[in-house]
Amino acid sequence: MRISTSQLYAAGANGIERRQAQLLKLQEQLSSGRRLLTPADDPVAAARALEVTQAKEIGAQYARNQGIATDRLRLVDSQLTSLTEVMQSVRNRVIQAGNTVLADTDRQAIASELEARFEELLGIANSRSAEGEYLFSGHRGSTMPFARGGAASPATSGFVGYFGDDGERLLQVGASQQMATSVAGSHLFMQLREGNGSFVAAASGNGTAQANQGSGVIGQGSVVDQGKWAAAVNGGFAWQGTDDRALQIRFSSVAGVSSYQLFDVSQPAPPAAPLPATAVGPLLPFTPGQAIPLLTTQPPAPSAGVDFGAQVVITGSPAAGDTFSIRPSTNKSVFQTLQETIDLLRLPLDSSTARTEFTGKMQGHLAGIDQALAKAGEVQSSVGTRLQTLEALSDNATVLDIQYQQTLSDLVDLDFVRAISDFTREQVSLEAAQKSFVAISGLSLFKYL
Repeated sequence: MRISTSQLYAAGANGIERRQAQLLKLQEQLSSGRRLLTPADDPVAAARALEVTQAKEIGAQYARNQGIATDRLRLVDSQLTSLTEVMQSVRNRVIQAGNTVLADTDRQAIASELEARFEELLGIANSRSAEGEYLFSGHRGSTMPFARGGAASPATSGFVGYFGDDGERLLQVGASQQMATSVAGSHLFMQLREGNGSFVAAASGNGTAQANQGSGVIGQGSVVDQGKWAAAVNGGFAWQGTDDRALQIRFSSVAGVSSYQLFDVSQPAPPAAPLPATAVGPLLPFTPGQAIPLLTTQPPAPSAGVDFGAQVVITGSPAAGDTFSIRPSTNKSVFQTLQETIDLLRLPLDSSTARTEFTGKMQGHLAGIDQALAKAGEVQSSVGTRLQTLEALSDNATVLDIQYQQTLSDLVDLDFVRAISDFTREQVSLEAAQKSFVAISGLSLFKYL
């Protein structure tokens, strides 16, 4: 085959250009540290790298959300700690004020201190995040949740109105997990169960008198069997389906012996006529400090009797005609409880009857404060659990990000040892191609003529 001079020059130039292109590619890989410069270098690896990069970016966004959620919940936890400290201080002062030996001026001084605690509590309830959103307003982050005298609000409870909602702001912290980063103020401050959480026991007067005339004081009582309590309340007893639901313990004196009897004083909703009080228990002798079971044995009980699985304790000496009521708990705000406590402390105690009534009411308010403390502890425990979950998610996100980085490195990063070896080989090949081209291009028949 005859090879022309132009073919020799073209073949040599093409070979040099190929070696130069390969050498340039290796140089670009070495300078960038990447094996894949374009998807054409390895289409399968490039597609896989794109998937891993997208997953890594999504994970990074989740990690940022986890950080935001952690910051918000830490702020909520800090405010809950402050709330607990304020309520514990209030509780200590209420216990101190419950001593009837104190003078009226002493109780008024405590009332003034509790007013300051009231303002502090209101400030905590209206606290904001670093972004300016209210922490305890539910979904309405820009709405101040609590204000005095909110009569225009349907959510008003007591002396402070709630203008937020019952929602919680959620943040996506994982592929299939959302985290609540706020606490609804209605749940924390407004929806506190009265009394012991199941029922309220209180003095209810003596005939036409506004207060009991004896020295009897009823405690908040307790539910000793939740199953019996639920069955009694929901099982068709007179408490069900009425607006004014209550049992009543009435005292009398028989042959000089103090006795008590359980009555049903539930009333139907208007416009039905009021019902007369009906005895639902036997007349029993009373011993101060004894446990009085809430147990009906007579009609209108739906059967032979209803055992509420609960009991109350009355201390002191009730007078004949004194009564104590027991009704299911309803929601009451911590602000109302605190304001009623302050108002009670400002009243003078000018008689033994007033002191007995004061003691009974203070026990009820103290139970409300205990409910507020319990609710704060419950919510703070929930926030702490969320923070632990976020910490675990953050640790997992860090590990996952490292795995993504390793996978990307395996797909696109350059093996420098191999690349340098290839670069040296290509450099030698280029030099050989250049020298051989010079040698071949220098051949000419005219040199031998």
